[in-house]
Amino acid sequence: MSSLYTRSKEFTRNRKSQSDSPPASPSPTAKTLRHERLSRLESGGSNPTSSDSYGDRASARARREAREARLATLTSRVEEDSNRDYKKLYESALTENQKLKTKLQEAQLELADIKSKLEKMAQQKQEKTSDRSSMLEMEKRERRALERKMSEMEEEMKVLTELKSDNQRLKDENGALIRVISKLSK
Repeated sequence: MSSLYTRSKEFTRNRKSQSDSPPASPSPTAKTLRHERLSRLESGGSNPTSSDSYGDRASARARREAREARLATLTSRVEEDSNRDYKKLYESALTENQKLKTKLQEAQLELADIKSKLEKMAQQKQEKTSDRSSMLEMEKRERRALERKMSEMEEEMKVLTELKSDNQRLKDENGALIRVISKLSK
């Protein structure tokens, strides 16, 4: 009997330390201890120590089952909450994506509009610069033509002044000749 009593003490100590640790796969020694325990329960020993250990085992089993039930409800709640959260997150992400898509489309339309406006302005500017360049070319030609005319007129003026001076000289000579002829004819 003493051997059973020491074993049950060791078992309860062992059991308490196992309940503190997280559940893991049972080791081979734990399996044999469980098997021994089941065989003792089936035999239904009349020892007072075995009934105490049976009560301890039953209360431990009840506590374990209650803990497992609480964990199961907690995990199911967490799963439900996480599923709900994922659904909400998905829906919010979907709406956010839709909003961003519409903003992107608006921005692309605005960009296309701005590009077309820039192209038009570039064409107008190019036309203006070509018009300006053609106007500048025309003005340069006109200026050259006017400068040529001015130089020709200056030449003509020189010729005219020479002709005037020649004309004046000839008038003077003609007047002198007329006087000489009039003196001779007298």
